[in-house]
Amino acid sequence: MGVKSFVEGGIASVIAGCSTHPLDLIKVRLQLHGETPSTTTVTLLRPALAFPNSSPAAFLAETTSSVPKVGPISLGINIVKSEGAAALFSGVSATLLRQTLYSTTRMGLYEVLKNKWTDPESGKLNLSRKIGAGLVAGGIGAAVGNPADVAMVRMQADGRLPLAQRRNYAGVGDAIRSMVKGEGVTSLWRGSALTINRAMIVTAAQLASYDQFKEGILESGVMKDGLGTHVVASFAAGFVASVASNPVDVIKTRVMNMKVGAYDGAWDCAAKTVRAEGAMALYKGFVPTVCRQGPFTVVLFVTLEQVRKLLRDF
Repeated sequence: MGVKSFVEGGIASVIAGCSTHPLDLIKVRLQLHGETPSTTTVTLLRPALAFPNSSPAAFLAETTSSVPKVGPISLGINIVKSEGAAALFSGVSATLLRQTLYSTTRMGLYEVLKNKWTDPESGKLNLSRKIGAGLVAGGIGAAVGNPADVAMVRMQADGRLPLAQRRNYAGVGDAIRSMVKGEGVTSLWRGSALTINRAMIVTAAQLASYDQFKEGILESGVMKDGLGTHVVASFAAGFVASVASNPVDVIKTRVMNMKVGAYDGAWDCAAKTVRAEGAMALYKGFVPTVCRQGPFTVVLFVTLEQVRKLLRDF
């Protein structure tokens, strides 16, 4: 049962992560929007991810002292126009590695802990223990997957940087090698405290609330155990996870993407962000976060339920 829960969670996570990657990229770009200096010249080219055969499309933009607001749809259109459609999958190789390491660990470990802590007499697990299982599983999963997380953020953000500041990673392997060579092994765990905090919040909110919503729906008799119940419970869980995790996610993204010395840790990043852009800057990218977490969580749990059925006899 233990190994199977990791396999089931890993398959579902990889499918969900790769299928919703463009939404995650837009979320990252929105979270970084407004962070650049007040007046810079930005040249947008082909994304850093290894789609080497895609033709580069240059686009020159002059930013002003007042950073214009941008929405997820307009940003997505601009990315396609200036960098090509393939840019929406910048960093997808890192996403694949991240889901393999981080999500496989957290999903499998959550099920192991949940089974271990379930009351043997009633066969039920109360909400506080579900949350505890999510916190532990998310923290350990994040520590394992942090190098891929850093690489993913950098590769997704690379297209928005001026040409001279591009990292131009050829893929997740090249990103990790370059970070180790240029910034040391510890750079692979940059922002790890934030990653772990976010992962604990997301996993506890996402997995525990899914189980709770699903149980509530089934016990109320409103719906039977099936696709409809899975979709409703998973979308509700995705919304809860988005609300809980977005502020930590914004700071995590900026710390991971920063040039050395830009911020003196997470609290400094949070203080500078709020001071320069206002408190609501911590909810930058919230709409695409919900738009991404919703479909991601739906695909994740619907796929997970189907994979469980397929592997039930193994």
